[in-house]
Amino acid sequence: MTALVVKTPEQVQAVYNKALALGGIDEGAPGPRGDSGFYAAYFRDLDGNKLNAFYMGG
Repeated sequence: MTALVVKTPEQVQAVYNKALALGGIDEGAPGPRGDSGFYAAYFRDLDGNKLNAFYMGG
């Protein structure tokens, strides 16, 4: 899986929205994961590769 780090939760949402608009498949909607400030979204590209966009808050 390839992970893309971004600077804000809004960018996680934007990457996820663009991926789905271009034909990607949802693998986990944007949202917090755990209690450590990790905010992520998961999706698959048109070749079936799983990708992740995430923000690590402090």
